[in-house]
Amino acid sequence: MARLGGVEQIRTLTPRTAVIWSVLRAELARRAGERLSVLDVGGGTGGFAVPLAEAGHQVTVVDASPDALAALTRRAAEAGVADRVRATQGDADALAGLVGAATVDLVLCHSVLEVVDDPQPVMSALVAALRPGGAASVLVAGRAAAVLSRAMNGQLDGAATVATDPHGTAGRRDTLRRRYDAAEAGVLLAAAGLVVEEIHGVRVLADLLPAAVADGQSAALVELERALAARSPYRDLAAQLHLFARRPA
Repeated sequence: MARLGGVEQIRTLTPRTAVIWSVLRAELARRAGERLSVLDVGGGTGGFAVPLAEAGHQVTVVDASPDALAALTRRAAEAGVADRVRATQGDADALAGLVGAATVDLVLCHSVLEVVDDPQPVMSALVAALRPGGAASVLVAGRAAAVLSRAMNGQLDGAATVATDPHGTAGRRDTLRRRYDAAEAGVLLAAAGLVVEEIHGVRVLADLLPAAVADGQSAALVELERALAARSPYRDLAAQLHLFARRPA
């Protein structure tokens, strides 16, 4: 892998991950020369964990799926970083019993808070796991994008429900328990004791374009996603919101 700012550069950036990796690489560059302890909650098959381990960091993945963790273990072995990746089966709701207090430098919690029973104790457990000065990368489903996508598909009742429901859901058949706007997500993190430093939109355009355009102009789309990620109103219409926050030192 090539070097970027003193840390390993992730080989492949996609429109769905480029913005997140840009933020994470900046944090790794800020702590260049350190081997960080990373906790990836709901990290599944290791899309983030394995590249972070390849960059020299120690990563623990907590996930409820044994199949996903088996795939993670194989992936880490194939990448030659099996000794730097630890797979732990468990639910995010039970995180407090799985991770020691103040043992982690960086927490990833991507696409988790929208499916857990209660996001508040999960966030409290994440913050407790962080060392003072440690950082959290939190990715949540965006409410506005769900409203617009339903409306564009002719599901006007569903769009209205998502827009007005206190949790941003479309009812009992919705696969997600909640969705967020930037302010709501920021309040959740602040209440847990984190200071939000950055908020970006993820998949601002990626889900709206025909596959032929997205696949045929992938590099251009990555750059456009990066350019729009922090700009209003584009950020707030993204399919997901990425919040990068820190536990005060």
